Amino acid sequence: MTGSAGDERRQSGPPPALLVAASVDALRAADGRASGVYLRSRTPGIMRLGVIAGLPGRLFRPWWRVHVERPFPVVDVQRTGVPVVLANATETMRRYPQLAAGLPFQFGSLYLPVAAQGRSYGVLIVLRAAAADAAEVLAEQERLTRVADRLAAELVRLEAEGAPVTWDDAPVCVRPPAAGPAPGRVGRFSWDPVSDTVHADDRARALFGLPPGGVPGTLGELARAVDPADAHRLPDLLRETARGSPPPLPLEVRTTEGGLRLLELWAAAEGPAGSVTGVLLDPGAGALADGAADLLPEGVFCLDRLGLVVYANARAAHFLGVDREEMVGRPLWEAVPWLNQPAGEEHLRGALLSPEPVHFHVRRPADGPRVFEGDWLSMSVYPGPDLLTCTAVPASRVPPEAAPEPVDAEPPAPDPAAQTAPSYRPIVLAIALTEAVTARQVSEVVMQELLPAFGGRRLAIYLLQERHLYLAWESGFPDGFLSAFEGVGLDARLPGVETLTTGRPLFFDSMPQLAAAYPGIELDAREGARAFLPLIASGRPVGSCILGFDGPRSFSQKERTVLTALAGLIAHAMEKAQRYDTEAALARGLQQALLPRRLSQHARVETAGRYLPGTEGMDVGGDWYDVVEAGDGLALVIGDVQGHGVQAAATMGQLRSAVRAFALSDHPPQEVLSGTNRLLIDLDPGQFASCCYVRLDPATGRARAARAGHLPPLLRGPDGRTTAVELPGGVVLGVDPRARYPVTELRLEPGAILALYTDGLVERPGRDIDEGIAALRAALDGAGDGAGGSLGEVADRLTASARRAVDRADDIALLLATLPARPDDHAGEHEHRSGDTVSRPGGRVL
Repeated sequence: MTGSAGDERRQSGPPPALLVAASVDALRAADGRASGVYLRSRTPGIMRLGVIAGLPGRLFRPWWRVHVERPFPVVDVQRTGVPVVLANATETMRRYPQLAAGLPFQFGSLYLPVAAQGRSYGVLIVLRAAAADAAEVLAEQERLTRVADRLAAELVRLEAEGAPVTWDDAPVCVRPPAAGPAPGRVGRFSWDPVSDTVHADDRARALFGLPPGGVPGTLGELARAVDPADAHRLPDLLRETARGSPPPLPLEVRTTEGGLRLLELWAAAEGPAGSVTGVLLDPGAGALADGAADLLPEGVFCLDRLGLVVYANARAAHFLGVDREEMVGRPLWEAVPWLNQPAGEEHLRGALLSPEPVHFHVRRPADGPRVFEGDWLSMSVYPGPDLLTCTAVPASRVPPEAAPEPVDAEPPAPDPAAQTAPSYRPIVLAIALTEAVTARQVSEVVMQELLPAFGGRRLAIYLLQERHLYLAWESGFPDGFLSAFEGVGLDARLPGVETLTTGRPLFFDSMPQLAAAYPGIELDAREGARAFLPLIASGRPVGSCILGFDGPRSFSQKERTVLTALAGLIAHAMEKAQRYDTEAALARGLQQALLPRRLSQHARVETAGRYLPGTEGMDVGGDWYDVVEAGDGLALVIGDVQGHGVQAAATMGQLRSAVRAFALSDHPPQEVLSGTNRLLIDLDPGQFASCCYVRLDPATGRARAARAGHLPPLLRGPDGRTTAVELPGGVVLGVDPRARYPVTELRLEPGAILALYTDGLVERPGRDIDEGIAALRAALDGAGDGAGGSLGEVADRLTASARRAVDRADDIALLLATLPARPDDHAGEHEHRSGDTVSRPGGRVL
């Protein structure tokens, strides 16, 4: 039972049925709530979710792609080939705080490598109920290993047959096998395309309007059972599914008597090859409990595991302000669009992943119909193995003491300030820490996000250097008070030291309590509570964090647990910041040395280059561009080495030198890429890079281009219209020593602009890269508007929004080339900029 998570058409990759079968087998093997398969992407450094079973893809879009440098279990398993078992939320928070911050719910998870014959293809994941420890899921891990090994064997076979085993599309969503009897009128059927035989159970026959029992039917008989308007498409849908391409779901079909049915199709994992299995659902009002919920005074509706509304009583539709007929049989976010609020999605994710019900308030839109007094609904979601049961009542009917946590601002129930600390969730802090790259930025995030959540007024962060603690940040303490503790050794008997050496947080409700535990310690004259938190990342001591409060206060067990978990997040961020601080100067120097200071020039060609480093982590990456003399023409080059940091930059420098050497000898484009590919494999096995190489003849405008896994160039014609240049291309450099790189010929007319770029310019989290390319194409359409603008100004306009962004996750390289329409006016003009440095012919720096 599969369906696309989006409307993107599949381009390549393993048959979806293969991944679906593995995911369903994994659910059965581990008694899981959800499962999925991540595969390598054609885009270097990216893994993509190929299939997700048991969860609506839309709610989990931030996890469709995972960068290989992110601290996530999927990445670790792909890199090391070692399974990861996270038995519960505490273990997840300890080992992968960013994952726990994004999904702060009570669940366990297992991650198994999909690998064979020395090749790592991806990762099989299962989300399950939380367990006490990893020993409880040992048997499940063994069964899942067999599932992952079977999938890997199939991928090996496909690869040997020349089929791609990467994934670059939206994930396929799979409804998991039912845990018990079907909750409503559901029938099942199958079709064998070889014998054209349809098998259907009695419920499916009844829902289709076929006579009960009897001999198996045919596809024609099945088509005649539905409305004539649907009869022509049903056979086509079954045949497409048999070929491994199930249609988006759910499909709406009507019987000859006009009854609405929801049809789901998938390629059967068992039975004859190519056979199709289907499920037919009657979403009518009597589907659940014979309509008994229609008599309840509260609104009740039910969602399946993919977010499809399978039942709604009249009051639910009334309170939500929608027609009942429009609600049933559609995903919740389409049926009730105004519920699409980030916090509402967060609660729904929690109900899908953890066993506890969730309760919250949601505000109805001001422009909606007034169906009850007030603007607020009190909603509850109760998880089940197959369905989520949701209730909705006006918030005015809920007793104040029972009112749930509000989703939107201005809650109608109790003052949330009284519950701020216990209900504080680490997601905001985690997101902010992800963007912090220096120790000062990390400290500012802690002060701005953590202290207010718990009512703290003072903060001190100490970092460990050569077995001594040094103050990295302080706020709120009296002037000079902390000087006495600067540079203390690890043998000192101080709470800030002992919390680090023991790994245990220390909480003191008042100053007298602290003085009793540490006699003789110098104390702040002001009364107040203190919390001392150890900063330990991946088992290594980083430092200590001290939180101060104005007055005495007690710390509940929940507060202590949350603060301890948040200390792990801070420690990881500080460790990253320390690496940044120690390597940043080296990295920036290496970066400046490796990027071209001045590009080769030609009297008939104008070029402009731009490079913007990413703002996360190391301020250096593996993107590069170059313009090189090649015989009587020019070679235009752009490339992207996988990863960031000094290693990526060093590899980039080697590749740039290799390409320049081949270009200066005027080798054909295919030989340039082939030679560079073999060099990279010899230099650094396992390192990948994409590249696009264009050899331009300025006299004729004729160009010959080849690419290795790189994004397609854009060409803006003299008429101002921009198109993507379709280059067949080959695999990325560093993978296959026998790889071939076909060459495509194109022509650059006078006044046209050729744009080469790296994925940092067009890729954004949660957005398909095709959308980014389309946006860049539109920007290039308009970037040349207006007379007198230089190519450098066009480059500035194309990178303007990226320059203003504070969250560039990747480096950006852009190279533009044009044959000026009036070459005499522009002869020899060239501009190159790296960051804010601009150079023109002759080496003059502006």
